[in-house]
Amino acid sequence: MPHPHRLRLTLAKLAAILPVEFALHAAVLALHPPYLLTVALLALTTTALVIWVVEPSAMRLLRRWLHAPGNHLRRQTHDELTQAPSLWRIRVTLDDRSGELERLTHRLADLDANILGLHVHPVDSGVRDELVVSTPDSVGADELLAAIGSAGGREVHVWPTTALALVDGQTEALNLAARVVADPAELSHAVAELLGARLVTDQLAVAQGMLPQDGTMLKIPSPWSGLFVFIRPGEPFTPAESARAHRLAQVAELARNLEEDCPAKS
Repeated sequence: MPHPHRLRLTLAKLAAILPVEFALHAAVLALHPPYLLTVALLALTTTALVIWVVEPSAMRLLRRWLHAPGNHLRRQTHDELTQAPSLWRIRVTLDDRSGELERLTHRLADLDANILGLHVHPVDSGVRDELVVSTPDSVGADELLAAIGSAGGREVHVWPTTALALVDGQTEALNLAARVVADPAELSHAVAELLGARLVTDQLAVAQGMLPQDGTMLKIPSPWSGLFVFIRPGEPFTPAESARAHRLAQVAELARNLEEDCPAKS
């Protein structure tokens, strides 16, 4: 149980103690025992009754009233948590025609989904839209997939995500570019972080062409090893993402050349 409010706890203790004190004093005054006996009787009896009998009984009897504010706050917090929105990241391919995105947003609105972020990537088969949406906790991936499919979406992928997905993409790219300038060796880690991909370290698989050819593999030049290969199963890379990764590779190469030129000039 939540801790009761101090005022309510004080009132409850007074309500428990006063009747006992009143009854004992009335009985002692009626019997007129010796003074020392009166004091000892009142002190021992009152203490024993209050500590072991009256106060615990009063706390149980007044429990709902005592803890009412805390219980209300706890219920309110629980309701807020259970009704809190869920965040989802969605990737979907749409035809590059007027009204396609509007139809998708209407289908999502039917689920009370709120679009918090949107990026559009042109691809050969239309446009690849990446959205971050919040939904009521009762809406799951199946409902989102059905709504997006009814809007004409293709190659749909839906993942639970966090508020980190709402970080501005341009700011993130600039931060990673600054990291690569400071240390060109960070290129592979920066690209993996930027694209949410995994660096392929199995060079034999790369050489023998064992990696998927469905657009989920990306190759970028490396200033020191010749080539970096990244994969992202289930999520084909868009042309815009490929351009960003190649631009980071150019930044790393320029930074490395500057590092090599500076010692030579000095």
